[in-house]
Amino acid sequence: MKYHIIGSGKIKEAYLTAAIAEYVRRLKPYGQVEITEITEVRMPDRPSAGQKRQVLEKEGEQLLKYVRSGSYLFVLDVAGSLVSSEDLAGSFANLALNGYSELTFLIGGPFGLSESVRRRADKRISFGRITLTHQMIRLILVEQLYRAVKIQRHEPYHL
Repeated sequence: MKYHIIGSGKIKEAYLTAAIAEYVRRLKPYGQVEITEITEVRMPDRPSAGQKRQVLEKEGEQLLKYVRSGSYLFVLDVAGSLVSSEDLAGSFANLALNGYSELTFLIGGPFGLSESVRRRADKRISFGRITLTHQMIRLILVEQLYRAVKIQRHEPYHL
């Protein structure tokens, strides 16, 4: 399986970069992981609703450019369906049985997601109703990908 993570902005904190790299390393025996980062679109100070919508749409267009044809698109959205690790493992297994060989995960920037991104999603998922930074959710996502793979394979998670 191929896992493609598309996110807005670079990870700046060394501790997050190291943790993400560790989970990507752990995932390598089970599949290919690709992370695509786009440059964050700048939001004006005190934007109007229209300005915010414009920035989100522009960022959404940039993010969606990297979604490959034939890939199943998960959009991480605080308003998406709540999922457990077991739910993810089951979804990945079902998608593989249905012929998907690549799963794409899209993470918006600090101001959220455009409606066009939400509409384009094959599935909108949430890891909880709390708000996390887009950098932290990237770490949580790669950890959950690894956990789901281990669940699918009936292997212990803790080494």
